[in-house]
Amino acid sequence: MVRSVNFVVLGKQDIAVEFGKKGTETDLTLYDRKESDIIKTWVAPSGFPDKIQPLFQAINLAEYVIFHVDKLDKFTGEQIIALDSLKKEKGILSHTFDVDESKLNMMIKGTVVENYVKVDQDKIKEEMDKLEPITNDDPSEMVIDHCFDVKGVGTVILGKVTNGTVKQYDNLKLYPAGIDVLIKSIQMHDDPVSESICPARVGLAVKGAKPDEVSRGDVISTEGAVDVKTEVELDFQKNPFYKNDIAENQGCLVSIGLQIKAAKFTSISPLKLLFEKPIVCKKGQIAVILKPESLTIRILGSGKIQ
Repeated sequence: MVRSVNFVVLGKQDIAVEFGKKGTETDLTLYDRKESDIIKTWVAPSGFPDKIQPLFQAINLAEYVIFHVDKLDKFTGEQIIALDSLKKEKGILSHTFDVDESKLNMMIKGTVVENYVKVDQDKIKEEMDKLEPITNDDPSEMVIDHCFDVKGVGTVILGKVTNGTVKQYDNLKLYPAGIDVLIKSIQMHDDPVSESICPARVGLAVKGAKPDEVSRGDVISTEGAVDVKTEVELDFQKNPFYKNDIAENQGCLVSIGLQIKAAKFTSISPLKLLFEKPIVCKKGQIAVILKPESLTIRILGSGKIQ
């Protein structure tokens, strides 16, 4: 059985070319390589720092972090806060020669990044090879990051199996729409397979959903494995670096998994959000509130869905 490991590459993103072959390239750029029975994937948020959204989507696609810091600016600060908000505790930290290590240590103090394995750049790959695949046997679930129409094949969905196993000919549901989908075929690393175990990156040919019915962040799963909601309450913590006040009826964007959805605050204490469109979520999942138009820090705060 082929196993999988997924990394996010932050800081100086172009080091990813040293690890794998470039594949899909949008505001997220994917690289992959197969080593014996393990497929390794590296995702870089190439749309960041212009946009904050790809940063959270890239981090949410990974089990492990590679953070190669090349400058100490507000965008490095945003990446540190993003990793801390999403509780990404397993990672490798390195920096270029011109980065002041003591200043970097001050920036990461008290965050998850402080506990990453610190190495020189030439030792990143060696350290990365020590990181093992993490799997589970929960009910089948997959998060979607790209979808398109392929002539002669139909709807093709790319994404990551986040729980359990997805098998050829499985009848599953596409959420939040609630559409029935049949898995016609599965590919991993361009090879056809009959099943894929989390956290595999897969390409699925599906029957039942058209590309215009599928969005990034949608989930394919067994029925009832996820919730579909338009209102959530968060166990919220404001980002101490975000200085503006928040008020009822104020609008924001919310990152949950790979979804980035518009919402407004209906209550501040406890913090409740009302979404313009339905979202897919689970109790305990982390939601991060974003203000992309902010000229300083764009991360307002985060909390677990109650």
